[in-house]
Amino acid sequence: MPKPRVLVVDDDANLLDSMRRQFSANFEVVLAHSGQHALELMASSEPFSVLVSDLKMPGMDGIQLLSQASERFPDTVRILLTGYADLQNAIDAVNQGFIFRLLTKPCPPEALGHALAEAIRHQGLVEAQRQNYSLKRYKRLLESIVRAFSALVEARDPYLSGHQVRVTALALVIGQELGMGPDDLEILRIAAMLHDIGKVKVPADFLNRPGALREEEFSIIKMHPEVGYEILKDLDEDWPVAIIIRQHHERMDGSGYPQGLHGEDIVQGARIIAVADVVDAMCSHRPSAQPGGRSRHAGT
Repeated sequence: MPKPRVLVVDDDANLLDSMRRQFSANFEVVLAHSGQHALELMASSEPFSVLVSDLKMPGMDGIQLLSQASERFPDTVRILLTGYADLQNAIDAVNQGFIFRLLTKPCPPEALGHALAEAIRHQGLVEAQRQNYSLKRYKRLLESIVRAFSALVEARDPYLSGHQVRVTALALVIGQELGMGPDDLEILRIAAMLHDIGKVKVPADFLNRPGALREEEFSIIKMHPEVGYEILKDLDEDWPVAIIIRQHHERMDGSGYPQGLHGEDIVQGARIIAVADVVDAMCSHRPSAQPGGRSRHAGT
């Protein structure tokens, strides 16, 4: 694991060399002799975990440097190190949000080492919080996409109104009774909401027409699990939604489609949705369209 990168800024060359010797065992210590030099290094190299700056320097002082760094490189944790420990400087730096710690010179190596370790820990907490926020946003986005696709399918087939929601609710009850964990239940929920997504390629006339379809017409409807698989197959392999959708019309005796799978060759999620799909078809008004008068939707 790479060492955390620490940028130390001071116009005292001897202090910089001392800092490198003291902390290079635990950190990748990079040195800058001025505020401008520090900003150039931050802009042209890999991100720094911590920026440690002296307060009193020629040209750009420490507060000016940390102020600019906070705007341009907000993920870098900032520490102000000064031999001029006047209260107003500390108040300005803290109130304006430029620093994580204010340390006075000469600062014992143990105190500075502890501050660096706390800064690294703080950065990790901030990053974890950001990732958690991003994850929640992606989850909300995924939920919106799932519902939009589900609504799109139902809009093309009035007989499917509420079908995918009902199948999802029943499938989740079955999954819970079977002891499925939270992750598997979430995969099952998304697959159930989208199990008929392949019907976007089925002519609307086939879906809406009362009465039996011709064999060649029903063969097109039977393609919808494969179409759904093709639409969603590039999802993360840890989320086998596409496989569940592909197999939700398979049957334990091998009489299903599109692959004619048997028994345990059918994934659990697909078996659960197949049961929920058939139950909803039996309880709902559907046009009798499959050759032989059976439901075109459940394929039973």
